[in-house]
Amino acid sequence: MSRRLPLGEGETARTACAPGLLRCGVEEKTGQVLTAAVLAKRVGWAADLVSGMAAELLAEHWNAADVDALASGVDAGGRALPSKAWMALRRLGWTAAPPGGLRVNDRIVRMAQEQAGRLLRSVKWRADVTTAVLKTWPAEPGKRTAREWDAVREAIPGGRDLPSGVITSRTRQIAAFQHKHGRLPAGVFELEAAPHSAGMLLLSACDRQQATIGRGDDPGRALLRLQLPTRPDPQLYKDWTWVACPIALPPTIPPGALLHLPTLRVHGGGVRVDLAYTHAVPKARRSGHTVALGVDWGLNTLLSAGAVRLHDDGRITALGAGSMFRAAGVLAKQHRLRRESEHLHAKTDHYQRLIAQADTHPLTGKHAILADEIQRVAARRSNLNDTLASSAARWTVDQALTAGASVIYVEDLRSMEARHMGRTLNTRLSQQVRGKIVERIRHLAAETGIAVVTVPARNTSRHCPRCLVPLRHRKAPDRPTTPAGNGPCARTGTAAGRATATLEHGSVSPPAA
Repeated sequence: MSRRLPLGEGETARTACAPGLLRCGVEEKTGQVLTAAVLAKRVGWAADLVSGMAAELLAEHWNAADVDALASGVDAGGRALPSKAWMALRRLGWTAAPPGGLRVNDRIVRMAQEQAGRLLRSVKWRADVTTAVLKTWPAEPGKRTAREWDAVREAIPGGRDLPSGVITSRTRQIAAFQHKHGRLPAGVFELEAAPHSAGMLLLSACDRQQATIGRGDDPGRALLRLQLPTRPDPQLYKDWTWVACPIALPPTIPPGALLHLPTLRVHGGGVRVDLAYTHAVPKARRSGHTVALGVDWGLNTLLSAGAVRLHDDGRITALGAGSMFRAAGVLAKQHRLRRESEHLHAKTDHYQRLIAQADTHPLTGKHAILADEIQRVAARRSNLNDTLASSAARWTVDQALTAGASVIYVEDLRSMEARHMGRTLNTRLSQQVRGKIVERIRHLAAETGIAVVTVPARNTSRHCPRCLVPLRHRKAPDRPTTPAGNGPCARTGTAAGRATATLEHGSVSPPAA
């Protein structure tokens, strides 16, 4: 298979990931068919070897000096470090080895180094943020002054564009450490322990001597070949055998997409596959947009969207009355599961206080049952949020395609903190899935060449998008005794009209790709 993706005029390469599942395998040497359970066991043995070596690497280099050396991008001789994490670690001399007496090939070690290197590279940003917050520690951690906010943003690389919620959460974490130990931490490496090494196989760090993937005659199927151990403690190289695993490709992978070696994870007694692929998509434009879709956030009405057109004379006119994405049923179920989770956590904590350190306490069994139920409720909430985010993103991109828009403008609410609105409303606002929805919108919009731009939310709902008059509190004519709400003016009429106000800030400026 060619490793180059042919691109046409106005196209660009895009790499994405799709989920898959290994349902069976065939041992090539003997022809034995491996069931899903046996395949999961053998993949789990290999993943345990990789995660064990990765954990040792993380524990050995979980310090500021080593992380700075890796993030500097150069080795001791001044040469640039490779982009692949496992190659960078080898250039620095950070090696890993299996436990004594076990025999693995070099590609297994590569996967451990790749996993540890990615985690060590990712902690650099958190270390810089934590260091900046410690250097500019405020007099009152819960109430920073305007001058203290400016100081901490200046100390953080790119801090001007960093959401305030990130700085606030890091401040709370440091304050909790100070309350417990009576002093400030030295850095993020004292504040946080080394991260857990997940049990997975990053086959992207391997070559043909460990794994290969390719399509057959059927464009909807692929064949993954990899070496797996035949026992949990392989003593010889012959304890590793080649296994061929057919994969049914999801329909989201185009027939002409270039497949990459996937990542394997054992979950629920099966082997999950994260299939990476590269395919050609239309290139999103940075400027020259004439039709745009503005998206506004809400609480009961999750999304409101309005399409507008930018004319040659600079006028902006609305296309239609706009539309709304209502998910009242899903949101009601989401809040019900949240309340159920809060109740289970409160009951579990009460049981834990009663049990204390007694292993034979009569409530120990009930405590274990409630802990399992908490995990089930958490999984249901996670699945519900994923489904809601996917549906909302699909609806938004479909609205843009229907209107012929080439750009989507979304309010940037990453810094929004729910305060002074009551316990219930604060929780509802803080647990919205806005970030996940924007992520899915970017993913789907890139498939069709639509640019996605986030704009500051400040003043986007202050003026009427048609007459530009500041919005005022008005009582409804049929409800004169009801207090006025913070709604649109009489000429706006719909929440979709407020969404188009977003374009007053960004429709004429070149959007980021």
